Amino acid sequence: MNGLKNILILLLYCYSTVATAQYITVDATKTAQELIKDVLVNSTCANVLNINGSGNNAVPIENSFAYFNSGGSNFPFSEGVVLSTSASKNAIGPYVSNRGGGGDTWLGDADLDQTLGINSVNATVLEFDFVPLTNYISFNYVFASNEYQSYFPCAFSDGFAFLIKENVSGSTYKNIAVLPGTTTPVSSENVHLITNTVVDANGISHPGCPAINESYFNGFNTAASPINYSGQTIKLNAQTDVIAGKTYHIKLVIADDKEEYYDSAVFLEAGSFTAKIDLGTDRSSTTSNPLCFGENFTIDTKLLASYKYEWYKDGTLISSAINPSYPVTEAGTYKVKVTLSPSTCTAEDEIKIEYAPQIVLSNTILAQCDDDGDGISIFDLTKADPILKNNDPKLVKVVYFNSLAEAQGEINPILNPSTYNNRTPNQVLHARVTNAFGCADYATLNLIISNNSIAIQNPIETCDLDAIQDGLTQFNLNTQITPQVINGLTNGLTVEYYLNQTDAIVQKNQLPNLFTNTIPNQQIIYARIVNGPDCFRITPETLVVNTFNPPNFQDDTFPLCDGSNLNLTIDSGYSSYSWSTGSTTNTANISAPGDYTVTVTNTNGCTKTKKFIVKPSGIGVITNATVTDFSGTDNSVLISYSGNGDYEFSLDNNFYQDNPLFTGLNAGTYNATIRDKNGCGISMSYKVYVLDYPRFFTPNNDGYNDTWKIKNLDLLPKSTIAILDRYGKLLKQLGSNSIGWNGTYNGRELPADDYWFIITFEDGKIIKGHFSLKR
Repeated sequence: MNGLKNILILLLYCYSTVATAQYITVDATKTAQELIKDVLVNSTCANVLNINGSGNNAVPIENSFAYFNSGGSNFPFSEGVVLSTSASKNAIGPYVSNRGGGGDTWLGDADLDQTLGINSVNATVLEFDFVPLTNYISFNYVFASNEYQSYFPCAFSDGFAFLIKENVSGSTYKNIAVLPGTTTPVSSENVHLITNTVVDANGISHPGCPAINESYFNGFNTAASPINYSGQTIKLNAQTDVIAGKTYHIKLVIADDKEEYYDSAVFLEAGSFTAKIDLGTDRSSTTSNPLCFGENFTIDTKLLASYKYEWYKDGTLISSAINPSYPVTEAGTYKVKVTLSPSTCTAEDEIKIEYAPQIVLSNTILAQCDDDGDGISIFDLTKADPILKNNDPKLVKVVYFNSLAEAQGEINPILNPSTYNNRTPNQVLHARVTNAFGCADYATLNLIISNNSIAIQNPIETCDLDAIQDGLTQFNLNTQITPQVINGLTNGLTVEYYLNQTDAIVQKNQLPNLFTNTIPNQQIIYARIVNGPDCFRITPETLVVNTFNPPNFQDDTFPLCDGSNLNLTIDSGYSSYSWSTGSTTNTANISAPGDYTVTVTNTNGCTKTKKFIVKPSGIGVITNATVTDFSGTDNSVLISYSGNGDYEFSLDNNFYQDNPLFTGLNAGTYNATIRDKNGCGISMSYKVYVLDYPRFFTPNNDGYNDTWKIKNLDLLPKSTIAILDRYGKLLKQLGSNSIGWNGTYNGRELPADDYWFIITFEDGKIIKGHFSLKR
């Protein structure tokens, strides 16, 4: 049921579309005389004669030219004349794809072939003679074709033309069925949208092509379109100038090219071919062509004097104006109504007239400097442009000439205005200045050579301020040189600087204001004094760089012992001295550590600064000694100290070392001191004790090593020593002042063996070890 319902809906939709679509109607019974005189022209203002038509010669004949009516459709013309490459009735909508052509017994047209360079068949022609009463004819048309499909617009197009010529022997046709403002014939090849590549049923690929003149294409047609062609142009206008009273022959022709397939047609709007006047394009700023200020201009109908003329300005009749032309003296909208005779019909046209603003110029002088005094130099004429134009931005172009006649005739312009060599001293040039509308006026430019004088220029000396004294340093040209250059001159001058005189004359490669000389010690540069666009004077300027590199001026460091003074001294012989202490001699006495500087000046005024770094130093104080003992060869002492000196250290007041750590010490008593390397003195001595135990003893009463004891333990009176055998049995308890152990236990001599000891210090520290008893 749903499928049947859908089919019914589709049928109803198709019926509705057909029922509501409207198509053109075609009447192929009208003769060529009726189509031209009563439909296309239909005016007493046009005098047509010798009307003929030709086309489809099939049997029975089905005219390929006919009258059409829009039939209430949306076709651009309500009625008119249609010329087709098939039977005219085939133009009736709706559009049916791929309908065939008009047969192969229907000949082409030689004039069309010659005009378009084609080989035509199936030609339809309407032609007639025409005597215009005005100077301008036009008519409206639409071109439609079945070649607006597939890839055809890239390769094929039927041809049509509207041919006109003066009806005299030897005249030639002119085609006016062309795109506006061009000589390009209207066709499906010349007017179409972008066309894609197409692969046909045989698998052959036909390349596409880009859009061309697509703004003139009105679109593709459908089954609802009023005509039976796949696509059509917008409404176009064919027009041309003619001479009133002369006889012209007009030929309207359309044909297939080479083959009769895929027909085309051209639709001509009824009544659009009539008498017209063309006064020309508006002369206004909107159309970018207003009249120039003061320009004489005559509006000319170019029609016969026997016609009746009425001229209007801004809608008001000019009663005195009755001629075919009218001389304009002021801006306004001008209209003319012409009553043509003998037909007594009228034609009219209007034109808007505006004037461009007046060009106001100023003659001026351009002064340039001369390198050799011959009165000839290189001028940049473009510098005078804004002065000549009074800085008017609406004046867009200035061209210079050697004479007024050349300027007015635009002959032999100066092609190198920015580097122009004057031909004679004090030469006068002529400038042609134009605005955006091409209006011109003229002014003079006098080229003169500057001969101004300036004060004598002294060398500009400076010191080499760089770290490297190489005779190269930076100059601030504006502050160091310019004040001397413009001294005593008129206000408003500026100065530019260049490496050489040639660059200064042509103002090329200008130096930056912060300039580092490129030739050591002494270099000449050139100052160009500028007065607006003019060169006031070019003068050489000598730059001198004085170097100053005294010996022994590197930073120095000195110690200062606490409570003492120190003389800081440099070489004598400089022009001046300036110490940071305030001293102005070559010596400064200081009594406190710190950084001190002295700046010396030589005879050239160059300065150099030396820095003295004074560091404090003094006798040190030993604050502690950290002893690592009972370690045999690893016994050590680390001295702790205070002070601001540079110290070395000793345990015997004889040998000094840089390191406060002493290692590999034997047990014993030491006197530690520290000595200032800067000679500020030696500290008070500090007693240091290094303890250790004997590794063996020999109790044999020979007077050597008869007892085992720890030397200097009496310095730690609250220390105790426990001696044990290898089994941990306590054999002897000794105090810090004991004379030692003699190797006995309860009066009995113990055998040779290893024995152990435990030393307990007052602070709780415990040291364990063992030693040997030898017999």
